[in-house]
Amino acid sequence: MDNERIRAICLALPHVQETLNWGHHLVYWAGAREIGGKMFAMTDLDGSGRGVLWFHCGAERFHELLEIDGVMPAPHLARAHWVALERWDVLRPRQIEEELRRAHDLIFARLPKRTQSLLAMPLNEQDQRKKLPVRRSNPKAQGKANAAGEAKSAPSAGKARRKRSIG
Repeated sequence: MDNERIRAICLALPHVQETLNWGHHLVYWAGAREIGGKMFAMTDLDGSGRGVLWFHCGAERFHELLEIDGVMPAPHLARAHWVALERWDVLRPRQIEEELRRAHDLIFARLPKRTQSLLAMPLNEQDQRKKLPVRRSNPKAQGKANAAGEAKSAPSAGKARRKRSIG
């Protein structure tokens, strides 16, 4: 097993995209990142990090996998139930493929409904919809931000008036 085989397995799954993040990590996304997709697996391209493959395994499977020698909690992602393989021969190739499919299924099921419905559209409609913002702003939060901005400007105006009257 190697990076190219992992890449072939992941890209064969539905609605998967890959990106190069953090300089040397090839990240696989369930759904496009731009429309609210989430990452489900990651490989280290240059071998400088801890582990060769990271993937989401879910809460139930997390502790089972940690009992295997060569499987460790993924750095920075363990609390989200991610594990890392220290070397390629920790699991058999078939097991790795099954774990990656499971990771994809778990993450895809947790995608927002809007993202899932967007992925269900034909590709030409998806391209048009990608231009729309994924998250809508909360008008109540904007009102609070505006009120806070006005409150900040009022004291500074008061200070300027006090300085003029003193000097």
